[in-house]
Amino acid sequence: MAITASDVQALRKSTGAGMMDAKKALEEAGGDQEAAAKLLRERGLAGAAKREDRENSQGAVTLLVAGNHLSGAIVELKCETDFVAKSKEFVDLADRICRVVADGSESSAESFTAEIEALKVTLKENIALGRVVKYSCQPPGVIDGYLHVQSERGVQAVLVELDSGSVELAHDIAVHIGFARPTYLSRDQVPSEIVESERKTLETISRNEGKPEAALPKIIEGRMNGFFKQVCLVEQDYAKDEKQSVAQVLGKSKIVRFAQVIVGA
Repeated sequence: MAITASDVQALRKSTGAGMMDAKKALEEAGGDQEAAAKLLRERGLAGAAKREDRENSQGAVTLLVAGNHLSGAIVELKCETDFVAKSKEFVDLADRICRVVADGSESSAESFTAEIEALKVTLKENIALGRVVKYSCQPPGVIDGYLHVQSERGVQAVLVELDSGSVELAHDIAVHIGFARPTYLSRDQVPSEIVESERKTLETISRNEGKPEAALPKIIEGRMNGFFKQVCLVEQDYAKDEKQSVAQVLGKSKIVRFAQVIVGA
């Protein structure tokens, strides 16, 4: 018999199952609501839709650098609690997804949809794929990263691609990013609307402080430089030696791009 939208909705309402799970169960049960509900209970899918609405601000991030430092990947797997985030099956799945992404592309993570759905049932939490990042380059480019591990799973991962330079330099820059958490690579990447908004805010602050009108342009410019130094990677003081900026540490090397994924961010 044909399964209607109202049939699916009725089963979802009575069981709390997801739409596709309810539809599949009805099809297998020939439209029988009770039989379909039983199937969902047996498969642990009853209540799955309710889990979808629960916040999943915990999780794990994994990092893999491969291909002789010519490729790298970050995968974030999200869940509800720290307890699940550090469980072996959860961390193992995140690691396996990351390996496949490192060998393929960001879209490779989609092949794990069924396993993620199954883990939702096993661990009874709202588990979902978070950010997925894949970098690859050609020599003289180099890729390296940094993974901060806490409570038996990664909680922050960083990838850095240089257009030249050593693996050690790429790693050191990744560690710096993990500590300093820049938002942009350089000031030319900061959106103009954000720059303008910050400039207006600093002008208001300076006026409220009673700064002389004639001195305002210079004061505001100095404070804007401080803003860029805070949010732009290459302008930040280098974490290992604050007497140098990241740009000075890089020398002739250049950062092509970077990615930073933090659990819960």
